[in-house]
Amino acid sequence: MSQEPDKEFRPVNQILGAQPSLGPIPADQVLPWTVIALVSYFIINGIFGGFFKDEFQKWLWTLLIIGWGMATWWILTGGRSWRFLSKFIGVPTWTRGFARYQSLLEINHEAKNRKTKHRRRRK
Repeated sequence: MSQEPDKEFRPVNQILGAQPSLGPIPADQVLPWTVIALVSYFIINGIFGGFFKDEFQKWLWTLLIIGWGMATWWILTGGRSWRFLSKFIGVPTWTRGFARYQSLLEINHEAKNRKTKHRRRRK
């Protein structure tokens, strides 16, 4: 009797290993995009609000800057975000060195200790 390997396919959960998303928007982009939208709104309507003649121009420039900011953030961090964001993690510099102790009170304890210690001769 020959044993044949099991040729039936096993059902696999297709969501395993997938990135979470809210529709077409990746979930890791929601918070940065919200911050970009709020900052753009406050800059255009708060700081530069007096430069525009009507509300349409304010909202047009607000939406253009929000779109530009979101697109830039998505290009820099989308997909493989670690490639861009890992550049900002500080890497420690390891050095080997020895520093002499210096008293903050400028008292020379070493000289004081040398005078008080007595060396005994071995017999």
